[in-house]
Amino acid sequence: MRIGEIAALVGVTSRAIRHYHHVGLLPEPGRRSNGYRVYGVRDAVVLARIRRLTELGLGLDEVRDVLADAAGRELMDVLAELDADLARQEIEIRERRRRLARLLDGPVSAEEPVSPALVELLGTAPATGSPMAAKDREHLVLLDTTGVGGEIYAALAPLAEDPAVHALYERLDALDGAAVDDPRIPPLAADLAAAVPDGVLAAIPSDGPVMSGLGEALLDDYAPAQAEVVRRVMAVLTARVAERGTG
Repeated sequence: MRIGEIAALVGVTSRAIRHYHHVGLLPEPGRRSNGYRVYGVRDAVVLARIRRLTELGLGLDEVRDVLADAAGRELMDVLAELDADLARQEIEIRERRRRLARLLDGPVSAEEPVSPALVELLGTAPATGSPMAAKDREHLVLLDTTGVGGEIYAALAPLAEDPAVHALYERLDALDGAAVDDPRIPPLAADLAAAVPDGVLAAIPSDGPVMSGLGEALLDDYAPAQAEVVRRVMAVLTARVAERGTG
């Protein structure tokens, strides 16, 4: 048989057969004087077995191991391992789908790659049209990329569920376009700082990216009066962290 004939017989492509030759999975057959490969029944049997094993999900290295065991005892071991691996993949897929469902139902778009801990936090927050709340969500997604958010998210959970926090967001929204000396700034900053529990401060690494450079970058993302509120809140929280370190 020529390569096209054995390919049609076994149900694979000629390209696949050439690849199996290239990786050493299927031995090269003899050639005629015109250079064409000549395949026999044994080649067809081996090729059919390769097809069956790859359809079961085995990689080519695993197929090679199975073919090397003429008695077939290793085949059962490999298939058992494959079955266990597929079972693990099923569990992982179910977990990923669960997380995706939370993203689709929650306040984060499905395009945002966030950790399960952040999905859990944002899933507890009620829907809101507050621009500042939306900005906070964006900042949390940014924080998530630093890898230091897990404990912070757990500490923030009570805030996410607190209706009083949404009133604070509304007061912050109202400062869009206001001057930096607006009289509403000091009391709002004091209320926001007071709303942050000590557990959040304890979870923030004092020498990590959250404290060293991210804070100033976040300030540039606010309108001037809003940035002044956030700056005052950060100053109060920084002082609280310092007091905790000396206490």
